[in-house]
Amino acid sequence: MIQKLIAGLALFTITSCGQKQTGSDKQNDDIIVLNIDPSETFQTIDNFGASDAWSCQFVGNWPDDKRNAIADWLFSLDTLRDGSPKGIGLSAWRFNFGGGSAQQGEASGIKDEWRRAESFLDANNTYNWNRQQGQVWFLQAAKERGVKDFIGFYNSPPVQYTRNGKAYATDKVCNLTSDRFGDFAAYVATTIKGIKQKTGIDIHYISPVNEPQWDWSDGGQEGSPYYNTDISGVVRSVNQVLEDQRLSTQIILPESAEYDFLYEDKDRPGKGTQAKAFFDPGSPDYVGNLSHVGKIIAAHSYFTSSPFEKAASIRRQVYNTVSGVDGLKFWQSEYCILGDNDGEIKGEGKDLGITPALYVAKLMYNDLVNARATAWQWWLAVSPYDYKDGLVYIDRNKADGKYYSSKIMWAMGNYSRFVRPGMKRVALTTTAPGTYASAYMNEADKQLVIVVVNENGIDQVIRCSIPGSAAQTVNMYLTTASQDLARTSGSSDNLTIPAKGVATIVIDL
Repeated sequence: MIQKLIAGLALFTITSCGQKQTGSDKQNDDIIVLNIDPSETFQTIDNFGASDAWSCQFVGNWPDDKRNAIADWLFSLDTLRDGSPKGIGLSAWRFNFGGGSAQQGEASGIKDEWRRAESFLDANNTYNWNRQQGQVWFLQAAKERGVKDFIGFYNSPPVQYTRNGKAYATDKVCNLTSDRFGDFAAYVATTIKGIKQKTGIDIHYISPVNEPQWDWSDGGQEGSPYYNTDISGVVRSVNQVLEDQRLSTQIILPESAEYDFLYEDKDRPGKGTQAKAFFDPGSPDYVGNLSHVGKIIAAHSYFTSSPFEKAASIRRQVYNTVSGVDGLKFWQSEYCILGDNDGEIKGEGKDLGITPALYVAKLMYNDLVNARATAWQWWLAVSPYDYKDGLVYIDRNKADGKYYSSKIMWAMGNYSRFVRPGMKRVALTTTAPGTYASAYMNEADKQLVIVVVNENGIDQVIRCSIPGSAAQTVNMYLTTASQDLARTSGSSDNLTIPAKGVATIVIDL
């Protein structure tokens, strides 16, 4: 197991899956030791991503220099002259196949024009592949910059198929009747093929439902509730069409609104205990044996992120639940800062600074270490809102405007830019409260990546201890109140992690 640190009086301990923190097991009062054991491995990383909802439909049509600059921030793997990354190198991109509320305009019932979404399906049931042009531009920009995983998601079926003719539900039941499951499935397959024909891009995964626990009746955005039996019915129909048309796309489900819906009903009977519902062969809603259902269960990190210890406990339960199904992986597939989070941080109020970035980086640590997520995906890649929901922020202007990066984006980049698909998380032991460190191994290149979140108000000096590896000069990338993945270097046995900062350390073994 993980090597013991030098003995001492343990003042503070957090134990999790492959991670232990103790408050006084230090070589001295100044240095925090990171003990890393690359031979002890955990999950393999699939991707880090974000979605194009909803602003990319407009920003993708902005002047070329501006939309390219935003795309560089999100996707680029290039470096600047000083060696710092040009962007955060997202490895997945979520494409919103809209329900058609944008074509309906004000009649859609969705008051905010920026939250309406176009559909490729027109009112006369023909397809117009010139729609969603701004989103298609970002899809292509992502591919050009090296993104490999593309995920199509459907917050609502097309309005032509819904009960009420709208892209949001008004009667608190699934807005798609069972006799239209086949129509929706055919639409899913057609949109996958249409994107491929138009752009050459394969949609590798599709997510047919989103946050099925909520009733989506307020007209705030496109959405529909689904009972588990609705979801399994939709998935069976989609699976059959994908199989018939020999498409390779995999289905991800169920995009649970909260983690705990994966293992309990809470107050949503028929919409919870979803890991068992869909992946237990004894369940009437079992779909885990279908040819196009990926061995992935997805949920959103909302409303379970504070306080830390409670959040860690929920995530360990997620891991215990998911690991009970052979080969099943867990994706954290949507997050931004919502609610008041037990008073720790509020979702309201745009904040481009380091405080929300530290909160997100710490949550990513919790999801990766305790829930053992193999993917971690943000909600709005581009936001016009006065809210903590964006990586990039823009003026609320459909044709042109200013754009701004956030520290949340750069802190996410401490993971996404360096922890690449196929890397494995490895064992790491840290030695101080308020310091959250995780390590990842690129076995092919014999390269170790360590991400350290220092939420303390003082600098932390660390030493990386790796069996069989001597101290060496390493590269480190810092996100702080004044730095955006700034490259620096130093000795692996004496590195300073700035106060209120996130660091990525890259070590060649």
